[in-house]
Formats: sequence, C-alpha cells, structure tokens
Amino acid sequence: MYMERPPSNNFFLFPFLVFFLFACSLQHVLVSAQNSTVAVDVGVILNLGTPTGKRGKTSIVLAVEDFYAGHGNYSTRVVLHFRDSQKDAVGAAAAAVDLLKNVTSIMGPLTSDEAAFVIQLGNKTKVPVVSFSASSPSLSPAHTPFFVRATTNDSSQVAALAAFVQHFAWREAVPVYEDSEYGAGIVPFLIDALQAVDARVPYRSVVPSDATDDYLDEELYKLMSMQTRVFIVHMLPALGARLFRRAHELGLMADGYVWIVTDGIANVLDLLDPDIVIEAMQGVIGVRPYVVKSKKNSSFKVRFQQRFRQDYPGDLLTDPTVYQLWAYDAVWAVATAVEQVALTSPVLFQIPTSRNNSFTDLGKLGVNPDGSALLRAILSTRFQGLAGDFQLAGSQLQSPAFEIININGKSGRTVGFWTPVDGIMKKLNTSNDAGLKSIFWPGDGGHVPKGWEIPTNGKKLRIAVPVKQGFDQFVKVETDPATNRTTVTGFCIDVFEAVIHALPYAVNFEYIPFANASQSYDELIEQVYSNQVHPLLLLLILLVMMMVIMSCHVAQVDKFDAVVGDTTILADRSQHVDFTMPYTESGVAMIVPVKEAKSTNMWIFLKPLTMDLWLGSLAFFVFTGFVVWVIEHRQNQEFSSSQPLDQLGTIFYFSFSILVFAHKEKLTSNLSRLAVIIWVFVVLILTSSYTASLTSMLTVQQLQPTVTDVRQLQSKANIGFQDGSFVERMLQNMKFDPSKLKNYSTPDQYADALSKGSANGGVDAILDEIPYLRLFLSEHCADYTIVGPTYKTDGFGFVFPRGSPLVPDISRAILNVTEGEKMTQIEKAWFGGEPTSCPSQGNNFSSSSLAFRSFGGLFLITGVVSTLALLIFLAKFIYQEWVELKAAACEQSSLWKKMVAVLKHYHDVNRPLPSPTFKRDDLAHLDSGEANQNARAGGGGELPYVVGPQSPVSISNHSHFSFASPTAETEPNSPRERQENAAAASVEMTEIREEW
Repeated sequence: MYMERPPSNNFFLFPFLVFFLFACSLQHVLVSAQNSTVAVDVGVILNLGTPTGKRGKTSIVLAVEDFYAGHGNYSTRVVLHFRDSQKDAVGAAAAAVDLLKNVTSIMGPLTSDEAAFVIQLGNKTKVPVVSFSASSPSLSPAHTPFFVRATTNDSSQVAALAAFVQHFAWREAVPVYEDSEYGAGIVPFLIDALQAVDARVPYRSVVPSDATDDYLDEELYKLMSMQTRVFIVHMLPALGARLFRRAHELGLMADGYVWIVTDGIANVLDLLDPDIVIEAMQGVIGVRPYVVKSKKNSSFKVRFQQRFRQDYPGDLLTDPTVYQLWAYDAVWAVATAVEQVALTSPVLFQIPTSRNNSFTDLGKLGVNPDGSALLRAILSTRFQGLAGDFQLAGSQLQSPAFEIININGKSGRTVGFWTPVDGIMKKLNTSNDAGLKSIFWPGDGGHVPKGWEIPTNGKKLRIAVPVKQGFDQFVKVETDPATNRTTVTGFCIDVFEAVIHALPYAVNFEYIPFANASQSYDELIEQVYSNQVHPLLLLLILLVMMMVIMSCHVAQVDKFDAVVGDTTILADRSQHVDFTMPYTESGVAMIVPVKEAKSTNMWIFLKPLTMDLWLGSLAFFVFTGFVVWVIEHRQNQEFSSSQPLDQLGTIFYFSFSILVFAHKEKLTSNLSRLAVIIWVFVVLILTSSYTASLTSMLTVQQLQPTVTDVRQLQSKANIGFQDGSFVERMLQNMKFDPSKLKNYSTPDQYADALSKGSANGGVDAILDEIPYLRLFLSEHCADYTIVGPTYKTDGFGFVFPRGSPLVPDISRAILNVTEGEKMTQIEKAWFGGEPTSCPSQGNNFSSSSLAFRSFGGLFLITGVVSTLALLIFLAKFIYQEWVELKAAACEQSSLWKKMVAVLKHYHDVNRPLPSPTFKRDDLAHLDSGEANQNARAGGGGELPYVVGPQSPVSISNHSHFSFASPTAETEPNSPRERQENAAAASVEMTEIREEW
C-alpha cells in the first residue's frame, strides 16, 4: 500500500538563505569599497593638556565620524594625526615640522602665538593651515595665502564694542589687553573704532601673558588712579580670570566701573569657575558672535557630552563652546575639499635639492603639489554648519551678528544684539526694537555708570579762581581776617554753580584762589594742563611710592583740576586745555572819550537824502508837472501860454510849489486833480522825513568820538588794557609800541586815564573785552563810547584738562542755563539789569541818509496814478479829435512831419475862427449898455469883430460858437440855443472890450 509523504519544510528556509547570501555579498562590496578609498592624512595641532584642547579634539573626532556616516560613498577618507603643542609656540612649530612631511593640511593651532610660525611653514610648503581659534588680525591671509581662518577675525567685533560705548555716551575707554600676538592685534582697530564714535583712549594697559598677581595689582592701581572708568578687556581666559579676581579684591568691580570683555572670554564663560571667577565678574558685559540654536546643535551637544565623558571621565563636563562648533565645521570643510580635489593616491611631496637647508628638518620639507587646488576647494566650500552659514570671505569666516551678554548670577544673560546694518537692538530681525534690555552693572547695579570718576578717592575737585583788583562783579575773592575763611562770589561763580547744579550727577569741588592771575591768565591756565601726568611718569611714581599713596591722585599741591573765572577762550590756549562752551558774549573792542562837535558842513542839508532819492524825487516832480500840464493845457488858460518858456516855467513852478503847498493855478480836470492829490500826499511824507532826518543830524549828532579806529593810535598815542589780559599780546601783534601800552585794573582807573589823555600821562583809548566794556559804560555812559571794529573771540569759558570727561556734560549744562531764566537772573543780580543800556547816548554817532528804496512804494503809487490819468486823457482827446488829427496827419508825407502836425494840432488852442456877424435880434438878449457900446463901435446892423482867445467854456466843450457871416446867416433853432449864443457872445465881447 502506497503511503503519502508529509509536506517538506525547506520552502520556509529559502528566504533566510537568500538574506544570508545578500548580507555576505554586501559585506564583500563594503570591504571592497573600503579597500578602494584613499586615505588623506590631515594633521591637528592642539594644546591637548588644556580644557579647550581636549574639547577641540573631541569635536574634531565627532566631525570626521559624522561626515563619513553621511557621505559613505566618498572615495577619500580623512585620517587625523594629533600633535600636542604643549602650550608653547616652539612646541607647535616642532609639531608642524613633523606633520608637514606627510599631511595635506593642518588644523590648528589654538592660539595666535602658536599659529604665527606654523602659518609661515604652511605657506612655504603650500599646505593649507586651517585654524578655528587663531583670531588675531595680525595673522593676515593676505600675506600668508595658505592660512585659512575658520573663525571670526577679532577686528570684526570692534564696531560692536564701539557701538556699545557710544550707546551710553561714554567719552573715554581704556583697552586692557594681553601682551601677545592675540592681545595686541586688535588694539589699532579698537582705537580707530572708538575714535569714530568720539571716544578717546587716554591710556593702554598692557599685561604680560605670564604676569604675576603683584604686577596685576600694580596695573589695576594705575587704572584706579585715572578718571576713566570704562575698560575693555581682550586677553585669553586664563589671564582674564586672574585679572578679574584681583580687580574684585582691590575694589575695581564696585559701583561706577564698566568692564567689557571680548569674545576671547565671553565665548568660554562656562569653562570659568563659577564660585570664584564668575562671582568676581558680576556686572561684566561681553560681546561674542551669535550662534543660532537648532536641532542639529542640540543633537551635537548630547553626543559631544557623551564622547567627552568617555574620553576624559575626570574633567569637568560642560556644553560645547563656539570654538568646538567652528572646529566641527572646519573638519567638514576640509573633508569636502579633499573629496572635491579627488586625490587618488597619497600625496608625494616634492623635496627641494638645495644644499643650504640640507642639515635641518626645515630643509627637508617638500612642497605639496596639490596644495593650491586643495586651498581653492576649501575657500569655495559653503554649507550650513553647526555655527551657522559656513562661508569664507577673504579666507576667513564672517559673523553676521554679535550677541551682547551681561554676567549676572552664574552665567551670562543676553541683553541685546549688534549687526552692521541695524546697530544695537534688543532682538534680531526687528526694526522697531532698538536699545538694550536692563543691565546689571558692577557694584549695586542700579544705575548706568557715567564712565568716569574724579580719581581722588573722596577728594574734591580743586577749582582755581583768579584773584585780581577791579571788575569784581565777575569774580570776587574775599578773606575774613578773623576766621581766615575765603569767600568766592561773582557772576562767573554763580554761572558755574548753576551749571554744576544742572548736571545729572553730583560733583564735589572746592575753590582755591590763585593770587598771580593779575600777572597773566596764561600762568593760571598752565596750572591746569601741567597737572596732567604722563602714564609712564605715573608708573615710575607708583613703583617708588607706598601702596596706599598709589591709590590716590598723583598731582602736585599747587596744581588745579579746573579754572572758573573770566577766562577767555583762545586758540593757543586750547592747544593745552579743554574749554567748555562760552557763557558770555565775545569780542574785543575799543572805548574812547566823546566830544561835543557841531557840524560845520555847509552842504549838510543834502545829507538826509541819498543821491538816488534826490534824483528820483526830482524826476517825479518833473513828471507830475508834465502830466498836469498835458491835461490842463487845452482847457485851462493858466496852462496855455503861447510862449514855450512860459509853459516850462508853469510846469516847474506848479510842481515845486506843491512842496510848500503854494501853487495858485486852479485845475479844471478831475484827472489832473487826482494826480496832484496823490503827489501832495507823497510830498508831505517826503518833506516830513527830510525834516526829521536833518533835525537829527543837526541836533543829536553833537557827540563825536575822539578816535574811530585803533590804528589811528599806533604812532602817536597811548592805549590801555586790563591787567593780566591777553589783549596786551594782541596789541603787540598789531605793531604797537610796548612803551605806549599801559595796564589798568579797575573801571575808575579806566575813566581817569581816558579823561587825562595821552598828553597828560593817560591814554586815548582802552582796548578790552566787551563784557568789561559794557560794565564800564553802565557806570560812565555819558562821556565814553565803544567805537571801531570788534575783534572776535569766543567769550568766557571754564577750563579743564585735555580729555576731561566733564567738558561735554558741562557744555550741555551751560546751554541749558544760558537758554533759561536762570542766566537772566544772574545778570540782573550782578549788573543791575541790562548792562548795555545807555540812555544819554542812544544811537549816537550816525544818522543814515534816507534811500529811494524806503519810499519806493509811494513813488510807485503816484507814478501809476499819474500815468493812468495821462493815458485816459490822451485816449479821450484822440477820440474827440480823431477827424482833425487824421486830416492834419494826412496832409504830411513823412512820419516826423505827421507827428509834428498832430502835436501842433494839440497845442494850437488859438486857431483863428470865421468872423461872426451879430444880428440885432441876437444883441437884444445882451446887456443893453454893452449892446449900445458894441453898436456904436460897429456902426451898423452888423458888428464885425476879430475873434480873441477862446473862453474856458469853449475849450471844455471842444466847440466854437457860430455867428452869422456876411455870406450866410445862422439862425438859432430854438430859444435855448439863442440864449446860449447870447451868453457866449457876452463873454466874447467882454474879452474884446478888455483888449480894446
């Protein structure tokens, strides 16, 4: 019997067999791929005994692993060769010489000092040296092209530091830097940036890398003795930590101080001892490149801590700093560039055959044939790294923004950011969020430090006050003989105290009289600028003095911190000291006696009016008369004389008689009356002004200065000046004879010398500053006056040493005081109101002549009115006489003759008319006596007569009466016409009778 076999289980084992075969094949492929990759040797030089070196190594190893985990198909593999520089530049150079025989590139070293020589070796062998921490600007890729700075240049942060100083309006800052390649490289760039924001650098504090605590204390005492309280620290973290510990113990981390650290310390705050160093650095400001937080950074942070704990279990575990991020990104850039160059075999260096270097290791160094290609590949690499966008510009990494941190508590707190475009802001990428968050400052941290202090440890400012005789309204120093107490008062003192009170902070000071001010104010000012001690001299003094004395202000007993008084701002003085803004008016002028002197000028009556006004008035007189004559000539008998000279006389007489309103001619036309009315108004104003000006010249101008220009006195007269004033030097520069210069102290001495004159041992003039002359005139106003030009000066100002931080604040306070009511109150208190008032002088010595422009409006009105009246009359005349004018013009051939004919027609008011014939009926309407007389004269029924001049009525009507001629009789058409003819005839007969 056949039995059926059960199903076999081999079918279920088949998939596992296939998977096993695939795994074996994949392993074979991977092994083959590994055997086909090219190992590229890369050297790494680090200080493996320091925390920074250890963290750098961990970051570099992780970078290589991560890179090839994500790029397993690459044909190259970076093989790292670590060397320890042993914290020494020589050790770094020895490590480089050892590596350069076999590697294609070098990463490191950490410090700029170590990198300086290694860069030169890499440049010689054409091996790129990629450093992620050597940031000194003195290491320039421009001079060593095979140096690649995979970190930011220290000079890139100086603009952010200067912007922070400018934000708080600090006027001075002192850089405190390490005396090394790293520390000194930033200083020139930092000073330039500070000066660009008007911040001075009065001193540079240089600290050796191996400085002892005693040296640090000495340098800190020196900083304590200065006015500046803003310090910018640029040094490696180890030296910086010691510096802040000593500063904290000596009291330099107290209220009023400002400490700013660069990224060399700000980047590694987590590595500093929080209980000692961070505690001593409370209130410190730090500037460092800003790193954007991302998931990639967070993942790297976790893996970094795991690997670091694994490699260095006994070390302090902290988060990776920006240097570890830069190291990570630098490895990726090198690995990417190695793959781009596509090296197919280990690099074979070309060994030079020169005999000169054959006995040294340097002579055995070759030249990397692929170095230039590898360098170009590194510089062109760009990717998004852990620290941000990795892009090299000018062979160095660029940072788009800097973070401003404030140490408060156990770590730093972000208070703002800075970018080259937007400046300081609270948050990035915001246009309306400028400024900074609240900052905790050293000391109590309650208010913003003003950036400077009086370096006297409790002493007051020594204010020099000039002691002199006379003009004590400005400065007066009195000493009570009983108590020996000195009291200082005066206008200048009150202004200074008002200015100090206006400052936003308190300034303690004391007045110290300077008795030699009457000799020369230059000596007083010298006491201020000679008080400035050169830093090297100060260092020498500090070395030989006791520690307690070193903390005090180093100054001689007879030197001063400022000068308050009537001190004039001059250019030569400003070369040595700083002046505040002036608080008085400026200038030097001359005061002379006045004398009564009546004018003997026989032509003074012409002076009230200028030549243009005289000529203009004359022209309008003639024009107005001409207009009136033209209008009145044909209808007014008084303007119609037959003689041309008589008509010209009428024109001028009528026009000029208006001056005294004595014209007798009667006007018949409203047009001429309108023109004359306006002209009378103009003449009235003109004559009134002329009379007033002439009266002023003949009466007020009775006082004349004896001298009008200082140069008139150069050769023959004495001239005075005030004791101790710079005016003496000014007069000597003007070539005055020193023997003729006399000095005086009080206003009474001024008056006495001026009253005597040079002939009697006095002076003819006194040259002094305007404030003194105003004060003198307020007491001697009637007899003296200020004449001549004013020589410009800048007025009175307060004196401070060069670079004093008080000057800008006091200058702003002066503006606030002088622009307010306080200044007016002080002037009234010391000068009794307006010191320049002089009732008896007024506007003394000149009365300016009246110009045509002053009356231009009046002349314009009368000219327009007269012209319009003339044009209206001519238009009316042409309209009424158009037929006659046309007939007269047509009879002539040339244009000139036509014009003459027209003018003749206008002028011909005596044209002969046909002899009229009176009928007895017409004469019946006349007066019986006149009719009988006329009848007897005519001897018949008709009375022939010779027509005389037309009557005014006939002119105004522009018509002639018609009478009966011998050949044709004209009969009236109506009784009214007969009456009008009779009246006209009566008038005509009256005129005939007068002629007979």
